[in-house]
Amino acid sequence: MAGALSNADTLYDDAPCGLLLADADGLLLRANATACSWLGFALPELAGIVRIQDLMTVGARLFHHTHCVPVLQVRGSVAELQIDLRHRDGTRLPMLVNIVRRRDGEQVFDQWALFMATERQSYERELRNARKAAEEALEARRGAELQLQAVNAALSAADRRKDEFLATLSHELRNPLAPLRSALEVMQHTGLAEGASARLLSVFDRQLHHLTHLVDDLMEVSRITQDKMELRRETVDLAALARAAVCDTAGLMEQAGHRLEVTLPPHAVTVDADPTRINQVIVNLLTNAAKYTPDGGRIALSLTVDDGAALLAVRDNGIGLPRHALATVFDMFSQLEPALERSRGGLGIGLSLVRGIVELHGGTIAADSEGEGMGSCFTVRLPLARAAVAPEPTPAPTPAPARILVVDDNADAAEMLLMALELFGCEVRAAHSASAALAMAQEFAPEVALLDIGLPDLNGYELARRLRATVAGQNMRLIAATGWGQEKDRQRALDAGFDLHLTKPIDFERLRSALAGPGPGR
Repeated sequence: MAGALSNADTLYDDAPCGLLLADADGLLLRANATACSWLGFALPELAGIVRIQDLMTVGARLFHHTHCVPVLQVRGSVAELQIDLRHRDGTRLPMLVNIVRRRDGEQVFDQWALFMATERQSYERELRNARKAAEEALEARRGAELQLQAVNAALSAADRRKDEFLATLSHELRNPLAPLRSALEVMQHTGLAEGASARLLSVFDRQLHHLTHLVDDLMEVSRITQDKMELRRETVDLAALARAAVCDTAGLMEQAGHRLEVTLPPHAVTVDADPTRINQVIVNLLTNAAKYTPDGGRIALSLTVDDGAALLAVRDNGIGLPRHALATVFDMFSQLEPALERSRGGLGIGLSLVRGIVELHGGTIAADSEGEGMGSCFTVRLPLARAAVAPEPTPAPTPAPARILVVDDNADAAEMLLMALELFGCEVRAAHSASAALAMAQEFAPEVALLDIGLPDLNGYELARRLRATVAGQNMRLIAATGWGQEKDRQRALDAGFDLHLTKPIDFERLRSALAGPGPGR
């Protein structure tokens, strides 16, 4: 029993908090060693001598009298009361106090438990600082997210404006290209195509094709980035497309003095693809190789079959690619050096267009190079078609003579198109506004009408609707001839009553086919 009491006294004295026992008036009756140590007194100096109020600061004493005592009388306890006590030397001791009032017969005792609040205050201060830091970090994150959202919105808006700009630019460039193409078509069917003038026309033709090619690339990239390109797939012979692309770029190769080696299999290599788009891919790769290979270089085009796929590779001994550029060479507007430093610099969109078209076909494209000055190799991989036979090409039909009305507010474009159509054996007239076209249609009764869309009074869509509303217009073949060439423009033309949508500068082979084909009234 004595040992148990001794252990209890030890636990009481050495408790990690100060323990006091006082009567109802606050006279201290007992204090443990922890409390004595904190207050700087020995137990005989406190017990029966000092009241708890004597150890309080003036403010704490007033608070004890006005708040603590009434609560003890009513509830019998006070929890987590923060008051300041004084050390024997006068030092302020911030304390967190719990008080419980007990009754023993007629006597009333208050049991005090003291906790030093300095460490608690430090802990709370650290918590407050941590909370403040967390709130500041959260606010900074929110600000960063808002800033990122604003940047993303700005980038999206800029990307949208870029696509709109590319589409508008290609339209505006096609308008002056149209009369140039028509004029060239006329000159190639006259005596100017002979003798010394033939070489001039050849240069004119190559450069016009090149400029048209650049404009088409702008439009196609815009379609791909807006996810609006539609493929017209059919089973085609990739070897035949490769041979056609070689013919398309023969002038460029000859001009630069390049030696082009073509290795194609003797059999057909059929793929399920849009022949126009794949032709763009091969022409772009050959053009790219020619531009980045010094004059008199070697370029090789090969086609093989491997593991259910067609592999088309274009290799050159040109300027090559540094290793760091292999991952970005297909990015939009990617260029190895400023265009002004290259005599044959392009827009930096050709390879981006190639990758977009190849991926739309379910294929891949890869670039490889041993380094600068070591040449490059671009390899396209396309899945083979299930069908084994490619369709036989059909010759372009010869157009039957027809009465044709050309409506275009650009006088040069209308005049050149008239001259080209007259070479086809057609009877033609021109109008430069929608109102003039409506009046001329009644008098001339054309079988075919080529309508520009951007007219000064009515647009071409409304003109087509009004022509269709007339008796003669019901059997008239309506062809839209415009610089706007996106899919939505084609669909809008068909919805307005057009039979065909041609993009400027007009492909005269396609126009010949359109004039020879059956129209609404045939």
